[in-house]
Amino acid sequence: MHVVITGASRGIGLEFVRQYLSRGDHVVAACRDPARAAALAALVEEAGPRARILACDVASDASVAAFAAALGDGTVDLLVNNAGVGGGWESLDGVATDVALDTYNVNALGPLRVTRALLPHLARSSAPRVAHISSGMGSIADNGSGGAYAYRMSKAALNMASRNLAVDLRPRKVVSVVINPGWVATDMGGANAPTAARDSVAAMVARFDALTLADSGKFLDWKRAEGFPW
Repeated sequence: MHVVITGASRGIGLEFVRQYLSRGDHVVAACRDPARAAALAALVEEAGPRARILACDVASDASVAAFAAALGDGTVDLLVNNAGVGGGWESLDGVATDVALDTYNVNALGPLRVTRALLPHLARSSAPRVAHISSGMGSIADNGSGGAYAYRMSKAALNMASRNLAVDLRPRKVVSVVINPGWVATDMGGANAPTAARDSVAAMVARFDALTLADSGKFLDWKRAEGFPW
């Protein structure tokens, strides 16, 4: 299988690279600054010709276009839109609109940019799938605590983008889902998070392997088989 993973230099993204390479898949690992991705470079070097690193800033139209061009005429069976930024627990009074716009640009528009740019590559697959890493904090139904405006709103927008893609890309048989990875112990999730990256990613990889066109448009959960409340 040929897999593309954005935000691959650390955290969940790096673990996705590790697990897909360990089972023999071909991986293109995308990150903003490959020169500063030492841990990722070590994984890619060990994998040899099955893996490569390419620069991609999902917040930039030009960077995403260059990334897609660098893939040449390759096939993408699975795109994991993992790149994202976190956010604080700001109250209504603490919302900084410039920060919120930057968060939206990365977390919501970024996956849309990459998906659209890689459609020709996905079209070469017999079972094309796109998985966007969302968050339980993007669920409207599950929000009982408020706050965290920028992050919550950006992930809710990502969820809607995936649902739109599921509708628009169904004639091309491209599956689009979002998934909640849980609260994961990474730089973004913090050391107090209860879930190890390896456990969350292993569960998500299994979810992605089982995807069919009937799943397109769903909000999945790394742990709950029935999915996550919208």
